Amino acid sequence: MRQVGTFEAKNKLSALLDLVQAGEEIEITRNGKPVARLVPAKGRDVEKAKEAAAALRAIRAQARTGPESLKELVTAGRRY
Repeated sequence: MRQVGTFEAKNKLSALLDLVQAGEEIEITRNGKPVARLVPAKGRDVEKAKEAAAALRAIRAQARTGPESLKELVTAGRRY
């Protein structure tokens, strides 16, 4: 992985993006410490993330038992 400082990244962003598009990962540093990483978009599994989000939405929909009023909840709580 190539490392570049923030100043160089700012001045050579277009060239760095070309490298990233070619598959290289680039770490951007500030005062020698890593602060960001440029990675190819194809390296991220976008479809997997969309599937996970859909699964979470399905779980959330199943968790809803229906609209209960506050009065119904209080009454049910008093029974026990």
